[in-house]
Amino acid sequence: MFTSKEGSQVPSVSFPIRENDQWINRTTDEIFTNKTVVVFSLPGAFTPTCSTSHLPRYSELAPTFFANGVDEIICLSVNDTFVMNAWAENQKTSNVSLIPDGNGDFTEAMGLLVDKNELGFGKRSWRYAMLVKNGVIDKMFIEPNKPGDPFEVSDADTMLNYINPKAEKPKAIAILTKPGCPFCSKAKALLTDKGLAFEELTIGEQINASAFKALTGANTYPQIFIEGKLIGGSEALAVHLS
Repeated sequence: MFTSKEGSQVPSVSFPIRENDQWINRTTDEIFTNKTVVVFSLPGAFTPTCSTSHLPRYSELAPTFFANGVDEIICLSVNDTFVMNAWAENQKTSNVSLIPDGNGDFTEAMGLLVDKNELGFGKRSWRYAMLVKNGVIDKMFIEPNKPGDPFEVSDADTMLNYINPKAEKPKAIAILTKPGCPFCSKAKALLTDKGLAFEELTIGEQINASAFKALTGANTYPQIFIEGKLIGGSEALAVHLS
């Protein structure tokens, strides 16, 4: 069993990071002192659950975390800085800080360094999340100690629910657009004015015309989905948001 370190000071560690073609060091003092920080740690960059669920959801909910008193969100992994930088670029992550614990010093001091030799990974971090206030661990969510890579309690929604069960989460919004479409620009501007984040899928890039027709049943652009429901075009969106 892993031991929770709630009430303890975070380990004192310096993280070498490659930034703008230069080496810098971020220390745990700089990261945590006089700040409220969410940390989630995972087995490895580019791995399936980490890339499709763990990191993306924290990134998606980052504005809500910040609105509820969190100063920074840290994603920690026993990977080198070049791997973490490449993963950040691949994930288009700008609101979560990806910190490389390359030697596993921080993870080992947390008592959460585990062998992943059977996968050829060597030593990696067990999956967990924690809320740190002024360098002191306020709450930890450690995945259960069982075979495989359990992902049950260290997710972003569980952490946000701990911080504020009544926090309003952003709606999932997708807008399907066509290059050069003025109504598409109008709809995107309306969403932006309302402070609503959205994913844009462009015909000919992320989606083709036949898929667009199959999903929407429409021949006009844009088409907007909110929480899985088809709203329609720009005028329908304006009515929906009024």
